[in-house]
Amino acid sequence: MAKTAKSSRATKEPVTRDCTVHLHKHMQKISFKKRAPRAVRVVRQFASKLMLTQDVRIDTKLNKFLWSNGVRNVPRRVRVRLSRKRNEDEDAKEKMFTLVQHVPVESFKGLQTETVRDE
Repeated sequence: MAKTAKSSRATKEPVTRDCTVHLHKHMQKISFKKRAPRAVRVVRQFASKLMLTQDVRIDTKLNKFLWSNGVRNVPRRVRVRLSRKRNEDEDAKEKMFTLVQHVPVESFKGLQTETVRDE
């Protein structure tokens, strides 16, 4: 039984998911000048944990959104699209990487993690 779980984890397929990252709970007791860099780090750790890849690339629009209110006032939540893709670089350490993009939403009420169909 343990072998099946291990083999499914080893075979990573390209997939895309929409998730909400709750940044506010990670900003407790963080000094003002370290908040936005910490938010970027938290998004990177979230993507790495969910998609099981070490190589995480953050889109410039997501970075701009996290820094939009300045270094001190980080948005409380952010909706992101996590895309696990094959690495085209031949001499790369890892076969897969994760691209993290911003998904603008009106409200975060009732949103859940969804798998997006690639077309």
